[in-house]
Amino acid sequence: MASALVNQFTDSNFESEVLKSDKPVIVDFWAAWCPPCRALSPIIDSLADELGGRVKVGKVNTDDNRILAAQYNISSIPTVMIFSGGRPVKKLIGLRRKEEFLSAVNELSAAA
Repeated sequence: MASALVNQFTDSNFESEVLKSDKPVIVDFWAAWCPPCRALSPIIDSLADELGGRVKVGKVNTDDNRILAAQYNISSIPTVMIFSGGRPVKKLIGLRRKEEFLSAVNELSAAA
C-alpha cells in the first residue's frame, strides 16, 4: 500500500515542492512500465514513513514529466536524487537497498 506521505512531483510543481523546500527532498524518478521501479516503490514508501518529519519524499513519473527527466539527465530508471537547499546533492541509479538511502540522508544531516 502506498504511503500517504509520498508526494507526486511534476514539471509544474517541482520548483515549489522540491527546489524551494525547507528540508531535504528524496525524489524517485520512475515509470510505470519499469519492473525495478515497481520493486523500489515499497522502499520509497517506507522511507517516507520513517523520515517524514525531517525529509520530504516524492516521485516523478518520467513518462509524464519529460522536462524534469531531461533537466536532471535521467537516462536510467529508477534514479533517486536527494535535493538540499534547492540543489541535487546525491544521485543513486538503479534498484538499491533502503539502507543506502538512509545512509545518504544521514550523511547529508551530518554535513549540515
